[in-house]
Amino acid sequence: MRLDLAVSRAFGLSRRAARDAVRSGRVDLDGDVADEPGREIGEEARISFTPDRPALHRVRTRLSVLAEDPDFLIVEKPAGLLTVPTAEREKDTLHARVLEYLHHRYRRRPVAFIVHRLDRDTSGAVVFARTREALHFLQDLFKRHDIEREYAAIVRGRLPESGTFSADLVRDRGDLRRGVARPGQPGRRAVTRYRALEHLDGATLVAVELETGRTHQIRVHFAEAGHPVLGDRVYGSRQSTVDSRHFPRQMLHARKLGFPHPRTGEIVRAESPLPPDFRTALEELRRKKKRPGNPGRREN
Repeated sequence: MRLDLAVSRAFGLSRRAARDAVRSGRVDLDGDVADEPGREIGEEARISFTPDRPALHRVRTRLSVLAEDPDFLIVEKPAGLLTVPTAEREKDTLHARVLEYLHHRYRRRPVAFIVHRLDRDTSGAVVFARTREALHFLQDLFKRHDIEREYAAIVRGRLPESGTFSADLVRDRGDLRRGVARPGQPGRRAVTRYRALEHLDGATLVAVELETGRTHQIRVHFAEAGHPVLGDRVYGSRQSTVDSRHFPRQMLHARKLGFPHPRTGEIVRAESPLPPDFRTALEELRRKKKRPGNPGRREN
């Protein structure tokens, strides 16, 4: 169990308050100060909370940290925020927030290397390397597709309980957008696996695992199969029976991230909870399904 979750349950704090308490150095683990909210602890661990203790760190941040280590940092990216700047040189990016957090926490010149990215309107877990050794290690894992990644998505229509998409992808399908390679057209191998978690009103909540990690892979594969991610303005279907205009962004969230530790080899796992806009969309679709006279749509 994560330390902040254990603190939240043991002392009746919200998750945010528990994270702040841990980061401020007001929580002891087995008698010693523990200031990493994402640290995994066992059931037998002894934790104590001293709310009046002076804060060890005063961190001003707009960042939610899932796991922290001298070698890496796993954080939550909110939807609408770029991971890194584009040619427009945006100042407020996830990378900039990570650097700001590290600077205020450790009071020295911050270092954070970019390992991977999420689309602007995709939320969820992102890892940054804090050393060059960790950067090369993590980049190699991503290149070999040896990373545990699970996404949550709400897609149009009713899907089977599980399935796999394995169509090769191309950078330009003819309209400057990514797509599936046509017969005889060279493309890059892409494999997406999914499990249906819940059937909703004209939609399905799915858990998605990537065997490969191509740009827009999930969005393209599901759209080509006739089940676009709800709210996707690029690959979504205009004829969707669930009006995507009712969703503020594409309903895609990077929920889980796992990899061996760069130095110890122990498995590191982090889970990003579903954000409020995603939960709101789910609840609305659940309410629609339960309305009297709605037998639930069945779509292929």
